[in-house]
Amino acid sequence: MTAIRAGLDVGGTKIEALALTADGRIAARTRIPTGWGDDGVVAAVHDAIAALAAEGGFPVSDVASIGIGIPGLVDAERGRVLHAVNLGVAELDLAAAVRARLAVPVAVENDVKAAAVGAGSLRGDAHSMAYLNLGTGVAAGIVIDGRLWRGARGTAGEVGHLSVDPEGRVCGCGQRGCIETFCGGGAVSKAWGRGGALPILDIFDRAEQGDPLAIELRAGVAYGAASAVRALVLGADVETVVLGGGVTALGDRLLDDLRRRLRAEAASSAFIGSLRLEDRVELLPPGSPAAALGAALVGASQPTPPSRPASASVPVASNTPEGALHG
Repeated sequence: MTAIRAGLDVGGTKIEALALTADGRIAARTRIPTGWGDDGVVAAVHDAIAALAAEGGFPVSDVASIGIGIPGLVDAERGRVLHAVNLGVAELDLAAAVRARLAVPVAVENDVKAAAVGAGSLRGDAHSMAYLNLGTGVAAGIVIDGRLWRGARGTAGEVGHLSVDPEGRVCGCGQRGCIETFCGGGAVSKAWGRGGALPILDIFDRAEQGDPLAIELRAGVAYGAASAVRALVLGADVETVVLGGGVTALGDRLLDDLRRRLRAEAASSAFIGSLRLEDRVELLPPGSPAAALGAALVGASQPTPPSRPASASVPVASNTPEGALHG
């Protein structure tokens, strides 16, 4: 029997899943649609495990642990998901529901925090880093001394809801001028108001053509991302901030804008300049399965159903699994 550690990244439309062997090799990767509502999500998790087994050529009985990264508020101690609105879930005992059919340890973690664990493993250096997810919303996961830090109540890394402009656009959280209103894909697309399959890409393209609104929004993306990087370094003194999420599909165009903004801020403040923020940011390589990998590692860290307090930390593997970057 081969001990397989399954990791699932549950998104609003799809589940990215991978199977990790005991020696750190990725045995299979797959993608299936996400279900809707409590029953739909639970069924999709089981479907993803079955699809992994079929893809990897191993029986489901070889699965020794399951880790699930999922959006929304997550009670990692009990494996419960709260307010995952994009999945139609208000309150779900996800770990218990999955264990009802598969009698293995099941860990549930917020998707961004799971991605932080995976990014730390992929880098092979999880001493002091943050994973900043620039997606529909903005949030970060923080890894210190090789361990995931959730904070006292699980909100460590929620930099998207730091207000950096009291007169700015209203955020979904009720505040004005949150970082998320500047560089969150949902808020930026709403401010753009012109539709399109990839509004953020359209904004960057139109800015280069001189469109005034696009220029303003593109500059705002850099401002928001720079504010998030600054907050993570000042708040947790992380050495590296790894950027991921849908907005980072812009690649070097985003990274160049961000670094220019950080250089400008450094030039106006000797203190900020001393932090060398420009040198502390990098992009997650395209196609890296950070969230699913992190979920697998979180699941593998709990040989028994979780019983630790919510503020406890999760160890991050320091080696890069074989095939993780290109598997």
